[in-house]
Amino acid sequence: MNVSSFIAQRIAFTNQRTFSRFIIRLATAATALSVAAMILTLAFVNGFQSAVSNKVFSFWGHLHIQEYERGKAMIAEEMPLMQNDTVLQVLNTTKGIKHIQPFATKSAVLEKNKEIEGILFKGVDAHYDFSNMQSFLVAGSWIDFNDTLYSKQIMVSKFIADELQINVNDSINIYFISSENKSSSTRRLQVKGIFKSGIEEFDKTFAIGDIRLLRRVNNWQFDEIGGYEVFLDDYKNIEAVNDALYDGPSQLPGTWISRSIKEIYPFIFDWLNIQDVNRNVIFIVMSIIAIINLITCLLILVLERTRMVGVLKAVGSDDWNIQKIFLYHASIISAKGIGFGLLFGVGIALIEKYTGFIKLDEAAYYVSSAPVEIIWWQVVLVCLGTLFVCFLSLLLPTLFVRTIKPVKAIQFR
Repeated sequence: MNVSSFIAQRIAFTNQRTFSRFIIRLATAATALSVAAMILTLAFVNGFQSAVSNKVFSFWGHLHIQEYERGKAMIAEEMPLMQNDTVLQVLNTTKGIKHIQPFATKSAVLEKNKEIEGILFKGVDAHYDFSNMQSFLVAGSWIDFNDTLYSKQIMVSKFIADELQINVNDSINIYFISSENKSSSTRRLQVKGIFKSGIEEFDKTFAIGDIRLLRRVNNWQFDEIGGYEVFLDDYKNIEAVNDALYDGPSQLPGTWISRSIKEIYPFIFDWLNIQDVNRNVIFIVMSIIAIINLITCLLILVLERTRMVGVLKAVGSDDWNIQKIFLYHASIISAKGIGFGLLFGVGIALIEKYTGFIKLDEAAYYVSSAPVEIIWWQVVLVCLGTLFVCFLSLLLPTLFVRTIKPVKAIQFR
């Protein structure tokens, strides 16, 4: 029988009222709070990064493939380029690419009842995968491409619809501005649907329509586009796929470039990366709180059991076996705290995931409620890591046992 473990369990589960019971409860609560805070921090950080990045990817894809234009802004009107079979072959044979769709953009002004709003008209074709943006749709439906000339439908954001007091099926005028000859071209389009991405930069700027309309307005050829949006199987492979398009076995032609969406909207992804810093700070603070509380608790336990230590030494028990008694006892306290923290942290995260009771300002955070993503291996790692770190930190106060003299300890009151 393991004597140290037996004595530790008798001490830990005794109903005797002592001062140390209050300290034990306090240490258990502190450990539980620390573990719950770390689990919730991971869930919210993962949720924010996943939800916001997926919104950006859904609207713009993971990569943009275009011909190089010197001095061109990341998002602006493109020079026309012919759809390139070589480029398409490279993209189709590159591992990790799921879907490719052409697009083009052009500055325009929407007008309704003498109210106007400047936009960037995003032209897409019948191959555009609107399923990526299905969660953005708040009214109506996505445009169709049944007209032989071009679709006379348009998708506007909820922000623009509210500004111009537009409803689904309303007709609006759109004025395309030519930067070359300073002229404008007017079309009348029907509002097919209203979307809301929750990202202010998109909702205030973009409307979606048929790329064939842009070709007519710009006098482009029937197969000219502004570039390709590329969707990947896994967004984590953005950098790897982007590098493969330059250095892989199949490379883009010399004048073509690939930009990741992280390069195009760095301010969004920089903000998301800052969440990692916040997560690490919380982890450090919570770990320190748990360790300090457990060390204090163990020191009090040793002091309260000084006579017991003296008796055990007097009957021949060595220092290490006595130290193990307190290590076992402290491990039981840590395990209880970790268990309660696990239940509390995961419980709150699941409640938020299915109810969304924590509301946020969407204009500031890009989401209306705090998103949650529980990655279970991270939860397990938090629990095991906390237990391991606490156990190591508890070795130090048990060394106090070695300084206790049996004769003085037995007389201790």
